[in-house]
Amino acid sequence: MSQQGYVAAPPYSQSQPGIGGFSAGFGPPNSALHYGHYGDPNSSYSAPQPGVSKSTVPFGSSAPVGPPPPGTHQFSQTNFQNGPSTPGQQPHRFQGPPPPSSTGPSYPPYSHQSQPAYPNTVSTSPTAQLANQLNSMQINSYGPGTTPSSRMSSGHPASFQGPQLPPPTQQQIALPPGSQVPPPANNVNGLCAQPPLPPVARQDGIPGPVPADPNLQQLSGQPPGPGYHPQPANYGPQMAGSQLSYPGAFPGGLAQLPGPQQKKLDPDSIPSPIQVIENDKASRGGQIYATNTRGQVPPLVTTDCVIQDQGHASPRYIRCTTYCFPSSSDMAKQARVPLAAVIQPFAIVPPNETPLYVVNHGETGPIRCNRCKAYMCPFMQFIEGGRRYQCGFCNCINDVPPFFFQHLDHIGRRIDHYERPELSLGSYEYVATLDYCRNNKPPKPPAYIFMIDVSYRNVNSGLVKLICDELKTLLDKLPREEQEESSAIRVGFVTYNKVLHFFNVKSSLAQPQMMVVSDVGEVFVPLLDGFLVNFQESRSVVINLLDQIPEMFADTNESETIFAPVIQAGMEALKAAECAGKLFIFHSSLPTAEAPGKLRNRDDKKLLNTDKEKTLFQPQVNSYEALARDCVANGCCVNLFLFPNQYVDVASMGLVTMYTGGTLYKYNNFQLDADSPQFLSDLRKDVEKKTGFDAIMRVRTSTGFRATDFFGAIYMNNTTDVEMAAVDCDKAVTVEFKHDDKLNEDSGALIQCAVLYTSISGRRRLRIHNIGLNCSSQLADVYKTCETDALTNFFAKSAFKAILSQPLKTVREILVNQTAHMLACYRKNCASPSAVSQLILPDAMKVLPVYVNCLLKSCVLVGRPEIPTDERAYHRQLVMSMGVADTQLFFYPQLLPIHSLDLKGDTVPAALRCSEERLSEGGAFLLANGLSMFLWLGVSTPPELIQGLFNVPSFAHISTEATSLPDLDNPFSKKLKSILEHIQSRKPYTMKLIIVKQREQPEMLFRQFLVEDKSIYGGASYVDFLCCVHKEICQLLS
Repeated sequence: MSQQGYVAAPPYSQSQPGIGGFSAGFGPPNSALHYGHYGDPNSSYSAPQPGVSKSTVPFGSSAPVGPPPPGTHQFSQTNFQNGPSTPGQQPHRFQGPPPPSSTGPSYPPYSHQSQPAYPNTVSTSPTAQLANQLNSMQINSYGPGTTPSSRMSSGHPASFQGPQLPPPTQQQIALPPGSQVPPPANNVNGLCAQPPLPPVARQDGIPGPVPADPNLQQLSGQPPGPGYHPQPANYGPQMAGSQLSYPGAFPGGLAQLPGPQQKKLDPDSIPSPIQVIENDKASRGGQIYATNTRGQVPPLVTTDCVIQDQGHASPRYIRCTTYCFPSSSDMAKQARVPLAAVIQPFAIVPPNETPLYVVNHGETGPIRCNRCKAYMCPFMQFIEGGRRYQCGFCNCINDVPPFFFQHLDHIGRRIDHYERPELSLGSYEYVATLDYCRNNKPPKPPAYIFMIDVSYRNVNSGLVKLICDELKTLLDKLPREEQEESSAIRVGFVTYNKVLHFFNVKSSLAQPQMMVVSDVGEVFVPLLDGFLVNFQESRSVVINLLDQIPEMFADTNESETIFAPVIQAGMEALKAAECAGKLFIFHSSLPTAEAPGKLRNRDDKKLLNTDKEKTLFQPQVNSYEALARDCVANGCCVNLFLFPNQYVDVASMGLVTMYTGGTLYKYNNFQLDADSPQFLSDLRKDVEKKTGFDAIMRVRTSTGFRATDFFGAIYMNNTTDVEMAAVDCDKAVTVEFKHDDKLNEDSGALIQCAVLYTSISGRRRLRIHNIGLNCSSQLADVYKTCETDALTNFFAKSAFKAILSQPLKTVREILVNQTAHMLACYRKNCASPSAVSQLILPDAMKVLPVYVNCLLKSCVLVGRPEIPTDERAYHRQLVMSMGVADTQLFFYPQLLPIHSLDLKGDTVPAALRCSEERLSEGGAFLLANGLSMFLWLGVSTPPELIQGLFNVPSFAHISTEATSLPDLDNPFSKKLKSILEHIQSRKPYTMKLIIVKQREQPEMLFRQFLVEDKSIYGGASYVDFLCCVHKEICQLLS
């Protein structure tokens, strides 16, 4: 398998009949271009630098190493989705008009009833969509093995007769001829429409305008089913407002595609994220991936494999946006590929992989470089017979401490190399000495404090009783080290409304005692002894208290609450006990009572799409920022469970959670019956999570580059130390690097991440992760080793950070421009010459446009009055701490056809692309994105399937109120349940199941997750966005 990533396979590895001619500047005039990261001064498209050889070889032209992966044949492919079947036979898609529909009209959003649900079947209604294809735009995706001489001219006449097989990994997309595209009424979507091309599209001997095929009209003017917004047949309403190259300020009303409906690219002919995922699974799934080579590209996050640490950190801990850094800053500015690493230091390792070894050097502590303080690792070079070592990061020569001395073998490697984790592994832990502890004293085990809002609504809804009942069993499951019998974590309890109630649950008491703190302006902790206790020792008193709390406040009519003093009280309690810990706060309303941190309702829709919109994402009062700083300084992490039924100002209330490494959970309009399972599952997962407390992270690099920006649920007091009151297995920090000198191609770029933390048993530890990347003066090498999923994570976090200080319109434009810039630079410097009209994508980045478009359509970056401000602030906060696997699923959900389950085998059906075209009336589909999960049922779902899943006779009997499937003893139900559990087990948040029936109102919500389609809020479809990016690239290159 060639190292640079994934061989493009069908449907985009074969050339489609296609021909040239996008006018370079079509669509609206381009708004001012912004380049670079948010606020980057580098605002011009730089020509190749003198020191950089401009590669004319297409990307990846070196011979692939080893045989091609199974399933991706390099040459004559005889079975692929949208092209020739066998040489000499007409391509299936070009066989004239579709058969007349015998099943009556199909509704526009769905294809025909008879259409199977798989992407590779030719769908009935748009069968002949491409029949009159001439050329407008082509995509070429170069994979290994393509050479300029073997490339076919762009509009090969042969492709209309018996198909001649083109070179392997080249892909071309053609838009319908311009002669039939009437100029759009207005650029409704603010997106680039297809350009009115000259009346005659001539190339390569295909003469004249092709007459429009009357059979190609899709059923576009029919009434949509109930629950849909009306969909005008050909043109949307004319709209006022600024026209942008990407919907920057989606102007009023529903945006419609300009031009007749059938004039669009065939979605099967553009790069598919699902195909990329499936190809990687086919070639690398189930195998052992050894991390023994610097700069190798790991399998995708979606591929299951066994990772063997052989000197570089597992991709579970560190993933990079590219595994080959450009050797100079000029080159980096030219390519504009972000250089970043997504670090998840406490990631969960599956049971079939080795857990981290712990290295203990006793009182001397870890061995470190005298100059740069890097920790001993595989990148240190031993010299002078093993008496000294040269630091791989700063090149300083250090003496080896006598106790650590060992002789070298014939290749200069220590004899004990494989016996010492710190010399042979990419990741390991050190036992830290007192020098690494607060005040040079050994830490105490952490504490968990449960703080329950007992205002009228929470008591009345049954929430307070639910929490108390759950805690009785949950406290037996507090996390502990493997070798310990019981958990060392101590627990404490507080309830509050306008005042605070502390409870003494000392084991010697017969009854718990309550102490009320009514001075919420200057919070103090009324008791030390008996507040934080070991649950096993005080079990009877704690259980007694949890029984009493719901009764104690049963008659309350207090509806006002405080919030900041609650956090303050928890932090003061941990500070007084001299330990780190977590606060679990269960809260439901805007804190309006007179107290520090009091908030007002400031949700103002008039601010949307103005320069002041950013204030909605900033805290309303400064006190929360100061409180967060104090919490971090005292190792106090805040987990917040919100149960709002109206605006609660998540941007302010969630701030302390964000800065302290905590997790925010939100259950809108919480209903005891429907929402308890989701909430209790989240609470259990959170309490049981392995976590590091009072943590500080430092990222060191070898000479020539350094870490400049950090994104995550973190607090930064200075430019280098990442502080986290706690860090759990799901939290990731994304780190951006910049050059400060030239990099050496021989020594590469080395990164060491060290996290100092307190374990759940109260031991101070250092967790070290090391990774080595390559460096190159060839841009093609940088593009070849990019990882789209890590790039998506970086772009999401940097954009979500930028909206705090810049208008959304600017942030969106920067994203589009940076995407276009990266692809234009590849086109200019790495791809072989071709017509301007061709869109050429690097193999490793060919699905980047899909993900960037999904990001642009996320509710955070779309200012629309229908989207609650709290929902946007909530999503922004969640994404800021996500790892690569979580952002991948969040932005491009998984869509599974469950009507085609294999009941005998263990396999899960192959995922489908997230588009309405993939749904069929006779099918049932599961969609999950890590936060939400939908089961969509077509109107013609087979009765036996409905009976098997819901135990009701027909579609009409299915209740959409249910939030889980009934437990039924049949193979179908069991199989689906196991798939649901499997998807759920990998994600930090519990997804509540929403059952959606075709053509009923809740379908509107479901359709927002079909991310390849146009969004109801005006975001572009994938096809349109590709045109848009192509237009930007043409402008950059012209």
